[in-house]
Amino acid sequence: MYTYEYLENFTQEFFKKLGCNDADARISTDVFLEAELRGFSSHGVIRIRDYFNLWKAGRVNVNPNIKVIHETPSTSVVDGDRGIGMVVAAKSMQIAMDKAEKVGTGWVTSHNSNHYGIAGYYPSMALKKDMIGFSMTNANPLVAPTFSLSRMLGTNPIAVGFPTKNRLPFLADFATTPVANGKLSVAAKKGLKIPLGFVQDAEGNPTDEPGILKEGGSMLPLGVDPEHSNYKGYILSSMVDIFSGVLSGANFGPFVPPFVGFLPPSDKKVGEGTGHFFGAMRIDAFRPAEEFKEKMDEWIDIMKSAKLAPGQDEVLIPGELEYRNTQKLRKEGIPVIPQVVEEIKEIADYFGMDFEVRV
Repeated sequence: MYTYEYLENFTQEFFKKLGCNDADARISTDVFLEAELRGFSSHGVIRIRDYFNLWKAGRVNVNPNIKVIHETPSTSVVDGDRGIGMVVAAKSMQIAMDKAEKVGTGWVTSHNSNHYGIAGYYPSMALKKDMIGFSMTNANPLVAPTFSLSRMLGTNPIAVGFPTKNRLPFLADFATTPVANGKLSVAAKKGLKIPLGFVQDAEGNPTDEPGILKEGGSMLPLGVDPEHSNYKGYILSSMVDIFSGVLSGANFGPFVPPFVGFLPPSDKKVGEGTGHFFGAMRIDAFRPAEEFKEKMDEWIDIMKSAKLAPGQDEVLIPGELEYRNTQKLRKEGIPVIPQVVEEIKEIADYFGMDFEVRV
């Protein structure tokens, strides 16, 4: 187990070793550690190696000139200058919030970026300002559209946050696949099998091997198969790709740059880097904020009063489980699987940093 503070200090120092300034190192670290606390270890310190590999390959700019290249009173297009995705995303979300502050809503597309961590981090920024927040991103192609064997889309997450008065905020953060790719990586590192329905092999057969993507397999859209409406997952992923890629001027579909090390970049480009989409809506642009938040509390109370299915304890609201994980891990410490510890130790040694091996 590692304390939050230990991983925070190490991760921040790691990003500084890459060449990031203090502010950008803090943002990147905050997103990684929020992922760990919320229970998304697939997007936490396991990604240190991925960013290290991107840096060594010269595919990420640690001192980017992030700038708005087009805007209206309520919209902006941001060029991330190949920056670290968390930095590009946080600055883009702030621009959306600033516009919402002035005109009621703000919408920002970003291109020329990289993997931006957990999608839910960015709507949570808006919650603190009595705003509704939106976030989505396209990702490297690992997902086969319905009836296909070809990897054409990413796991392409969607996140939406609604503020409340006394209840925990409503914060939805979900991939448009049954599982995030990072969770396949975690399973592979632990030597575990995965449930059928997450992935298929190169011939389209179901498999429980988490490493099948390295052998030409693909992930499946949310819904798994047509009988369970996986075309809806395909549609959702496509919508994210269009908002994040086509609208922003980023690469889209099979041309999104890979974040995983075993996939080479595509020879073809249809845009610049990876793309994101952000939104912020000031509640009082629609109705008084306090009135809305009171009604959100009422909505949550109604949902949680639903009759329980046999063997179930309670109805959970999106974000509630992650909040509980955060409280638990803050107190008990954050587990890191041994293979990830070994990878981080190797990177620490490369930079002459200290990292304790705890098993």
